[in-house]
Amino acid sequence: MKNIAFGQYYPARSPLHSLDAKMKLILAVLYIVATFLCKNLLSFGALLLSAILLLLMSRIPVRIVLRSMRPILFIMIFTAILNMFFVKGQTELWSFWRFHIYLEGIYSAAFILVRIVVLILATSLFLTYTTTPIELTDAIERLLSPLRIVRLPVHEFAMMMTIALRFIPTLTEETDKIMNAQKARGVDFTSGGLISRARALIPILIPLFVSSFRRADELAMAMECRCYRGGKGRTKMTVTHLRMRDMVALLLMVCFGAGILYLNRLGIGYTL
Repeated sequence: MKNIAFGQYYPARSPLHSLDAKMKLILAVLYIVATFLCKNLLSFGALLLSAILLLLMSRIPVRIVLRSMRPILFIMIFTAILNMFFVKGQTELWSFWRFHIYLEGIYSAAFILVRIVVLILATSLFLTYTTTPIELTDAIERLLSPLRIVRLPVHEFAMMMTIALRFIPTLTEETDKIMNAQKARGVDFTSGGLISRARALIPILIPLFVSSFRRADELAMAMECRCYRGGKGRTKMTVTHLRMRDMVALLLMVCFGAGILYLNRLGIGYTL
């Protein structure tokens, strides 16, 4: 639970930390689009190199980033195995009964792994690791503000995002406390089969849900006592503006996407 990266901000002095939160949201969306545009070996190599450069620019320790990816390791391995066995091709490497592994399946599995790792790494570096939850939700509210024309409750949506990100570390800490309390009472979470382990989670989930609902009710009561009435007429203590470094970062991201498209047109190596 402590390895979850969402909602965790790592304070540092880096080029990514100094960017405006609104621009980081735009850059994250553009980077995700560029990730799905990759089609061949060259473009995926450039994508992986860009992710390493982003990690170095953020000045976040590599061990922290790798530790945050540990919970999704099973999903990554499972996805790679599915691609290895179910992607057909022309160059067969191994076969047994109805199972066949092709060279194209190996390439596809490797590309999918790179795409998953880069997606998680980039979104974490652009958003949660280098942006505080308050800055992130303010940026979401500013970017979605034109939707007020169609009467979309933008401020309420941003407030929900703020509360959700704010209480992720709190719920994580409370889950650890409940697990330790249940272990002290003799509950075993590691032995037995899948069904036994799922049943062992019931003594954790029930107190966690009760505590979450009680915390939500206390928060709603506190907001009502402070006369909170939504975003109408509210002002910001800190108003951010786009600077030259933000525009330079946007230009570099556009150039990166154009470079990915150019590498795709070269058609070198296996192509998805």
